[in-house]
Amino acid sequence: MKSNNTTQHNLTNFIDEQLINEEIARAENPDKSLVREILDKGLERNGLTPYETAVLLKNKDKELDEAIFETAMSIKKGIYGNRLVLFAPLYITNECGNQCEYCGFNAKNRELDRRTLTAEEIHKEVEVLENQGHKRLLLVYGEHPKHDAEWIAQTVRDVYSVTSEKSGEIRRVNINCAPLDVEGFRKIHEVGIGTYQCFQETYHQETYKKLHTGGRKTDFLWRLHAMHRAMEAGIDDVGMGVLFGLYEPTFDVLALLHHCRQLEKDCGVGPHTISFPRLEPALGAEIAFNPPYPTSGHEFKKIVAALRIAVPYTGLILTTRENAEFRRELIEVGVSQLSAGSRTYPGAYSDPEYDRPDVQQFCIGDNRSLDEIIHSIAGEHGYVPSWCTACYRMGRTGEHFMELAKTGFIQEFCLPNGLLTFKEYLEDYASEETRKAGNELIRKEVEAYDDPKRKKILMDRLARMEAGERDLYI
Repeated sequence: MKSNNTTQHNLTNFIDEQLINEEIARAENPDKSLVREILDKGLERNGLTPYETAVLLKNKDKELDEAIFETAMSIKKGIYGNRLVLFAPLYITNECGNQCEYCGFNAKNRELDRRTLTAEEIHKEVEVLENQGHKRLLLVYGEHPKHDAEWIAQTVRDVYSVTSEKSGEIRRVNINCAPLDVEGFRKIHEVGIGTYQCFQETYHQETYKKLHTGGRKTDFLWRLHAMHRAMEAGIDDVGMGVLFGLYEPTFDVLALLHHCRQLEKDCGVGPHTISFPRLEPALGAEIAFNPPYPTSGHEFKKIVAALRIAVPYTGLILTTRENAEFRRELIEVGVSQLSAGSRTYPGAYSDPEYDRPDVQQFCIGDNRSLDEIIHSIAGEHGYVPSWCTACYRMGRTGEHFMELAKTGFIQEFCLPNGLLTFKEYLEDYASEETRKAGNELIRKEVEAYDDPKRKKILMDRLARMEAGERDLYI
């Protein structure tokens, strides 16, 4: 990739607000034939331009909205099948030097109980998560000057060091932390993180400036170039996103797509994942209770569907901010990864009184346990829960992953590896009801598998798991 000049004076703003506004204006009141033409193009799985995505978002015809949802569903099932990757967020610290008007971690919030986990407390949290069956974690950090890259790297080491009973170990640690310089990103890359995740929140500069009134986060361009620096440091997979409710949603969707294109142009590959949280109530954040740009459920569903069509091979992440019923709808139109059994403050998983608004970042909409979620998606809806980490350990990441995904070759790995991780969960952690439903789903999936050679390998490894082996993958 091209080297990214990280000195602040040389950072360029590649978000052209005038261009984005012109694309939105052109997309207003689109002709039905244009919407259908764009949907036909989307089915080719080569993605859409930001303007074409705006046309879908600006469509007002309800029948065509349903066509948008159906197209997104078709693309999602064609690429990802019926797999859903599961993870849990683990909050390491809620100490923060930033003043973000929408966030409970705001440095000005005197009502928040500030906590930073010690190595021993991290161990307790990870042990609880491992004993639930989690294998993939997203570590979340507030941005505080005293917590540098070396400290973040040590917390990752602490997480990876924990091994609990049964098959308990964390196999994939992703990071959501403030932007670092290239050297800082190298330090966290060296300890084996997976995806580096950072959200711009909003790409509209005037709004960004208004909402970020103190701390390093006031620097729009430093944050905008975080993905470039992470990739320069050797991190293959990066995740970006926006917080809906802060500014006009179509603008932020298009800006996000322009960011994806710039990253692909400069670094050879776009983001591995995109997240799309909606603003939720948070202690001490008045704006979070009254979003300036509230996004309706229907509008939000269209955003998810349009993103799936626009960037078909990029993972779309759904958090527990949304309630269980709506999460089910969004899974159908494009979501490929979702958090499960989440708690959003440091020490929450080992806290017997976990419902604590005085320490959490935002309110949760889906409070179901991991096992309840798995029973729902597998037993009721036929999705295969996956904790697969094989691609990361086999070097199928970054540009190489995207090359495999775009040829469909990745399907040869994803379904069997997903089934193997699901079997592991069923053997070691599931309730009896979930185990029964899950084994029936695995039986059906194996029976329908159409590659005789790989089917034989899969059946053999499933049998080895029943005999006690663990962490088997292709």
